[in-house]
Amino acid sequence: MSATRTSEGARLRFQEGAGAADEVAQSGGEGRATELRTRLVAASERWQGGSEGEPASLIAAMAHNVLAYPARVAVRERDRGIWVEHDWVAILGDVIALAAGLQEAGVRPGHAVMVIGDNRLRLYEAMLATMALCAFPAPIYPDVPPSELKHYSQLGHPEVAIVEDQEQVDKLLELRKHSDGQPRTIVYHDPRGLKACNEPGLVSLEALLERGRARLGREPALIDALMMQATARDTAVLLHSSGTTGMPKGIPLSQANIIGGVRNAAAAGYFRLHEEHYAYLPMAWVGDFVFTLGAGLVLAFTINIPERQETVLHDLREVAPTMYLAAPRAWDHMLTRVQVGMAESTRFKRFLYEWFMGRAIEVERRRLDGHAPNIGERFVRQLGEWLVFAPIRDILGLSRARRAYTGGEALGEDTFLTFRALGINLRQFYGQTETAALTAAQGDGDVKLHTVGRPMPNVEVRIDERGEILVRSTSVFDGYYENPDATAEALHEGWLSTGDTGYFEPDGQLVVLGRVSEVMHTAGGERFVPNYIENRLKFSPYIRNAAVIGAGRERLGALVCIDFEAVGHWAEERALPYTSYADLSQRPEVVALIAGVFERVNRVLKPELALRRFVNLPKDFDADDGEITRTRKLRRRTVEERYAVVIEALYGAAETVDFDTAITYESGQTSAMRRTLQLKRVD
Repeated sequence: MSATRTSEGARLRFQEGAGAADEVAQSGGEGRATELRTRLVAASERWQGGSEGEPASLIAAMAHNVLAYPARVAVRERDRGIWVEHDWVAILGDVIALAAGLQEAGVRPGHAVMVIGDNRLRLYEAMLATMALCAFPAPIYPDVPPSELKHYSQLGHPEVAIVEDQEQVDKLLELRKHSDGQPRTIVYHDPRGLKACNEPGLVSLEALLERGRARLGREPALIDALMMQATARDTAVLLHSSGTTGMPKGIPLSQANIIGGVRNAAAAGYFRLHEEHYAYLPMAWVGDFVFTLGAGLVLAFTINIPERQETVLHDLREVAPTMYLAAPRAWDHMLTRVQVGMAESTRFKRFLYEWFMGRAIEVERRRLDGHAPNIGERFVRQLGEWLVFAPIRDILGLSRARRAYTGGEALGEDTFLTFRALGINLRQFYGQTETAALTAAQGDGDVKLHTVGRPMPNVEVRIDERGEILVRSTSVFDGYYENPDATAEALHEGWLSTGDTGYFEPDGQLVVLGRVSEVMHTAGGERFVPNYIENRLKFSPYIRNAAVIGAGRERLGALVCIDFEAVGHWAEERALPYTSYADLSQRPEVVALIAGVFERVNRVLKPELALRRFVNLPKDFDADDGEITRTRKLRRRTVEERYAVVIEALYGAAETVDFDTAITYESGQTSAMRRTLQLKRVD
């Protein structure tokens, strides 16, 4: 089911920015609504244009869409099981009304507004409203604990925070006690549990929206002022680095950075006009901001927002987007779902899946090597399409996905080939937050397993004498927020030092090896990049995280965190009992399973860099324990310090080691756990 908010007649209460038909009827303001609709459209006609007549800001892009695509659905959001549709006039009306309300609440140009929560239309609108005021949103991952929020609250001097629910309000109220009463104003979206709260400065997002709508009614000229204020030079968003080596740095991206990056990607066909996009990734991640708000507004996507994180997979099938972005681990989980589903199906269905999939993967592997399928292979492919591949794509919600992307880290070869064999046009893209995430990507018909593709149009990439990848483009940021030392280290005459090492193939495709800072040497002088080897290990569905060690030592070893879901299913199929993650990880059968992964990885490594010993840890690396970042990047120094006893045991002669580790629960409580860990030698 769906309900629609349109821009026609009384269905839009333009005096209040946007609203439902019954509200307009109750107000009796249909005539005023029509008058203010005219003002809104007239203001759109005066949108801030760029040097070539294109929108210079995301606010201007919305105004352009109001004029160019008045009848198109801009956003669908699932609410209580119903997909509610909103057109561009409704979205723009809400944004301008929220801007008017936020201005009264004290949002000032050049200041940050903290945004914390899962994907919600109102939060996206609040971010855009902040930009309309020449301030900038600073989205933060919703699972950041109160102890880490203080650092974020010092970047951009936010006096106003916009959050999703009571959980985030409680964090900010705790933050106030340790940061001189900031943020002064806390705006919340979900009122559950907060209606009786009397804390000063606490206001609902809906109340703020109503205030803004009332203000627009009193000051109609304010519409023009708020729509025309943002320029290409203004900061569009303040994102944050992953913080693998220290506290996260603030990364401001301008309107020009975002729009330039989107235009570059669109010029190469990575984005198309009017995509059906699925907005489910963390709002604090550059990928979501660029794909959802950047490309979504510049190219007039229809943006689909799931009801909540728990319904993401269910809602995905109903949306069936034309373009889909997921991190490598999400693709791995999706493949595990398929494999588990097939394992639990009938024998005949398993036979069909294994027979057709095996042949399709082999054909895809050869095709990527430049060998076109023959007539017989094309016939088998078509038969498999009817019987296996199309039904699986439909179940996954990817039946209409013409472009599917992965980025952030390397995706396992088996996973990559499997999805392409299913008929999903999966491709790798490469970029950093500092480049608006858009530097290079694999093109149609030009995919290689070990590359990230060619640089996008208007993006210059070169390799310096150290092997570091340098980037120059309109999408490259101007420097870290209030951090001149870090800026001077990263930017040189317009070139961004990415911190990644890599090289170009003879055909111009870029290969990324890992972080320059992580290039290490064994005691024998052999050069290696731990992250490259870790990614090869994580290509296995049975390994969720890994830390390769061996700098300054005679041989390499690794700490392994098993994938509890995949290994648990593997154990259940073999009737292997276990009681917990720690128990499962130390079962001899599981240790042998992981040893097989190491043996396969060793075949592609130089003999001098073969992994000789490993240990399965009794818990996964956890962001709350400081072992990985919120974007799941390894904090190597922390891991090596915390597991120093285990690491030393790997280089000894013992076959086991007793290890005590602290566990932090969601409630914030901690406890100690002692386990005897198996140290496994790899043949």
